[in-house]
Amino acid sequence: MRVSDKLVEDLLAKSEKVTPDQIASLKEQEKNEHKPLQDIVLQANLISEKDLTSAFAEQIDVPFVEIIAKDIEKETLHLIPERIARQYGVVVYGIDKNGTKLLAMEDPDDIQAISFLQKQLGNDVRISIATKTNILQAIDQYRENISSEITEIISGEDEDSESDEVNEEDLAEDSPVAQTVNLLIEGAIKSGASDIHIEPRENYVLVRYRVDGILREVNKLPKKVQAALVSRIKILSNLKIDERRAPQDGRFKIGISNLIYALRVSTLPITDGEKVVMRILSESTKALTLEQLGYWGPSLNTVNQAITQPHGMILVTGPTGSGKSTSLFSILSLLNNPTVNISTIEDPVEYKIPGTNQTQVNVQAGMTFVNGLRALLRQDPNIIMVGEIRDSETAGLAVQAALTGHLVFATLHTNNAATCLPRLLDMGIEPFLIASTVRAVVGQRLVRRLCQHCKQSFKPDDKMIKTIAQSFGIKDTSVMQYIYDLESQAIAGGIGVNQEASSKTSSSSAKGITRLWKANPEGCDECGHVGFKGRLGIYEALGNSTELQKLIISNATSGVINDQAIKEGMVEMLIDGFVKALRGETTIEEILRVTAEA
Repeated sequence: MRVSDKLVEDLLAKSEKVTPDQIASLKEQEKNEHKPLQDIVLQANLISEKDLTSAFAEQIDVPFVEIIAKDIEKETLHLIPERIARQYGVVVYGIDKNGTKLLAMEDPDDIQAISFLQKQLGNDVRISIATKTNILQAIDQYRENISSEITEIISGEDEDSESDEVNEEDLAEDSPVAQTVNLLIEGAIKSGASDIHIEPRENYVLVRYRVDGILREVNKLPKKVQAALVSRIKILSNLKIDERRAPQDGRFKIGISNLIYALRVSTLPITDGEKVVMRILSESTKALTLEQLGYWGPSLNTVNQAITQPHGMILVTGPTGSGKSTSLFSILSLLNNPTVNISTIEDPVEYKIPGTNQTQVNVQAGMTFVNGLRALLRQDPNIIMVGEIRDSETAGLAVQAALTGHLVFATLHTNNAATCLPRLLDMGIEPFLIASTVRAVVGQRLVRRLCQHCKQSFKPDDKMIKTIAQSFGIKDTSVMQYIYDLESQAIAGGIGVNQEASSKTSSSSAKGITRLWKANPEGCDECGHVGFKGRLGIYEALGNSTELQKLIISNATSGVINDQAIKEGMVEMLIDGFVKALRGETTIEEILRVTAEA
């Protein structure tokens, strides 16, 4: 698909994401790099592939279609061989009631491809255009069970005795071990996993994926492949393959279905060998809105008010893996425009934000959070993001930056929003500085989202209602009325995905809980028969009122600060989760599971 530069320029102008000067700069880059303008703007995430393809479809008067890959029937897909599908970038995704075969092509101007396909399928075809990524996702459906492919590949290896020696053949690009690594990564990405765990055991190698925060066993590989498997991953990550006694960290990139993924690799010696964990980070990830992340009502208002301030500090707190980086990614993407200079210091850089200046911590080279932050302050920034405040020196520099006219974002490891403020005191920050610089503190956790296709409702019995009342501090009807009012706000605000903002979905009343939701134990095809699909944030956002500033200056405890924030309208994380459970977005058990970890 070759899109004219004029159409790309028109789309850029309509998006209002870039100025005329930047468009001129992009055209200059096109000349220097000898790349089509469409490739440059797609690479920089200035236009989405979907928007570009849709506009091109309208220009050439060909229907645009989005394929749901998993819904394509195998018999329909196999009407053309996989080799032909990949060669011409085309799939048969359906057959209508008249027997017309529905084709999706990446380039419907390819006359040679259309002629060949008509010979294969007959003239009774209807051609649409789809994005390259969408077509590759559909072509991936030719693949059968990835676990069985791994088993087949490994079973073809020599049945040698277990050995730590690795030869060159084991590490070649087309070796069974290299194919196995590729299949493990591909399987993890298709499963929506965030991490791959490769764990040596006494008699086998265990492979687990972390999906929606929960580890799931996916394969057991023979012990004989352990050394070669780890060495192959080390080569990809540019690590020392002969160093097996010390932990190592590295990263590499891989392209799957036209998308680029960065894998952050960590190795650790354990009793049965070296354990490897690979964190999967999609470089093609687009920022979600705060509402899509699960912010609503009081929390959303507090955050929106804080980020519109010209200077000050916004802190996001929670344990590792609670979605802090994702929240900051969305906020920075919201603030990102050509008139501001956004600079970050991160460890690691998990999300690429086009148009910003992101710096990776490198302790060996002397690039620590402290040194990086000092350097950023000399780069004329408007907005600064510090990946994590770990010590008093970093905290002090961040506060000074907030005092000198910068908007500073940072993460901190504390149990909730209120304990974040005394934590800064522990780091040696003066109370009056905290009171005058901190604009908001967000505490958060991630819970598994119920599959919206197969979730089940049920009426809780008296025993369960009593347990819920104790767990969530519901002492009387006034508390339940408060939660009911919050749920009404949530309905009005339309929180949640695929949920109608209608009182018909209400699960509570002034009299009490009338309905709850649970995961279908059998699940469905949509969620992979798990009952949950994706994750959702639960939040509490503490603003900084005059009363709270007085408490901070007087060295009040986190409990006193928390109570005052609740009086002023802050919805606690536990209650935020409860409202989302009543709305059918998650379960009571999920809320209690993640908040109990605090």
